[in-house]
Amino acid sequence: MGFRLTPQDTSFFSLFATSAGLLVEATRELTKFLEVEPSARQGIADRLRDLEHDADDATHELIKKVNSSFITPFDREDIHGLAASLDDCMDLIEETADLIVLYRLGDLPDGLADQFEILARMAEVTAEAMPRLRSLKDLSSYWIEINRLENQADDLHRKMVAYQFNNVTDAVYLVKVKDIIDGFEDAADAFEKVAHLIEGIAVKES
Repeated sequence: MGFRLTPQDTSFFSLFATSAGLLVEATRELTKFLEVEPSARQGIADRLRDLEHDADDATHELIKKVNSSFITPFDREDIHGLAASLDDCMDLIEETADLIVLYRLGDLPDGLADQFEILARMAEVTAEAMPRLRSLKDLSSYWIEINRLENQADDLHRKMVAYQFNNVTDAVYLVKVKDIIDGFEDAADAFEKVAHLIEGIAVKES
């Protein structure tokens, strides 16, 4: 079991909250892909890249703080893992969104709006859970909801891939779209990994 921080030292938790808040912003940006013409998508990708850089900064600050602190709120390995997993969520969102621009897609695949909605809800639930890290209490509803959302994401992913293979005859477009569908599914999986890590921390520290 890791040492607890004094009540006055909230910097670890503030940095986790910052990382999760940036994910909320990123998923809000994603929805803009559905609202603009293809020529305007680069601006959204640029904004997501900026958010990814901000998330990297928060992650680096967390790691630096772990390495320089004698007392940590829970095990150093768990802090490293949680920081890295939150960063993975952002990386996958930004990288996959960038493919929409790089692949020069015209029409976006059916179901993408539903993927974005699930990711947005996962980000919101994750951000809402961050203040509870300090006490590691009342978190079960968080990881239960993330698991439910990830199951939805899995089901949607299968249906989207099946639809593309059953209806799309342009092989190049099919490959591009599957990369994007798979990338956003990987992002949903990354959110679930964060929830699993927090569940493990809560059990270990209880």
